[in-house]
Amino acid sequence: MNIFKYFGEVFGAIRSLWAGMRVTGYYSIRPGKVVTQKYPENRKTLVIADRFKGEVIMTHDSNNQHTCNGCGICEMNCPNGSIEIISNKITNAEGKSERIIDKHIYHLSMCTFCGLCIKTCPSGSIKWGHDFEHAVFDRNKLTKVLNQPGSSIRKEIKEVKETKEA
Repeated sequence: MNIFKYFGEVFGAIRSLWAGMRVTGYYSIRPGKVVTQKYPENRKTLVIADRFKGEVIMTHDSNNQHTCNGCGICEMNCPNGSIEIISNKITNAEGKSERIIDKHIYHLSMCTFCGLCIKTCPSGSIKWGHDFEHAVFDRNKLTKVLNQPGSSIRKEIKEVKETKEA
């Protein structure tokens, strides 16, 4: 009985190898759209697909403003703890206490690119970037602060937040 099982597994492996070789042979004879690109020779002309997941970034406009209100939902939903939000409370001109983000820290070395932080962000302030060259000698360089120095929250986001709290 074991000899039949052995030859059955050998035959199955040969059939699987043959199926893979047929696919390879088909595309070597009839090359269609080029999916893979040579790298790094074409580094300057490299086209990255929109759905590529390079790293998490925070979008800023030309006035160095972002839409992150520091709610912490991305931090809570990250299964690996790769996002850390350090926030401060300040008193605004009306005398109300207001939360602002001090640092939105992203640990790229801990990220598994699952995208839960981006899917759950209610303000859409973080998204996938297209940078993919992350090789460094110092692991600390993989920890990034997503909000740019001197950045602030957009005014219209503040107003929406205040109306929700009221």
